Amino acid sequence: MKPPRLASLKQTLVHPARMTVAAAMALLVARVLGLPEVYWAPISALIVVQSDSNASVATSWFLLAVTALGAGAGALLATYIGPGLVVFALSVLGMGLLSATLRFDRRANHFAVIALIIVLLAGPADHAWYRAIHRFIEFSAGIVVALLLSALWPEKRPNQH
Repeated sequence: MKPPRLASLKQTLVHPARMTVAAAMALLVARVLGLPEVYWAPISALIVVQSDSNASVATSWFLLAVTALGAGAGALLATYIGPGLVVFALSVLGMGLLSATLRFDRRANHFAVIALIIVLLAGPADHAWYRAIHRFIEFSAGIVVALLLSALWPEKRPNQH
């Protein structure tokens, strides 16, 4: 049996180590894919790895789907209406209401809204679909890396033995 201090130290180090591996691997994948804004991959990987529950295949596929939903909505709005303050506010509210109606959890809503905001606001409207595709791929790279990491290196919660 391990002394309590050593077990506590190990538990303290595991989560930061998993975060580091997830972020670094997601960055590497995004760079290998030649994506234009590689930092979105490690950000999405960290969001998934830091969640209260380990990533599962079903959850990860769902996050991919809501990311596509948010990116697509952002591209449609940027292309056909424009990124004004009212459009921005109504789109965030609308995605939140849609998420609540469809009973998405908060993390899924966050992924959808973040993708929507980035695509809607991050550049000119004539490049919105280009941004949408790239943000989806970058987010997806992070989600997939986090899923693989969770499968290969599951994190034990403090109450698990």
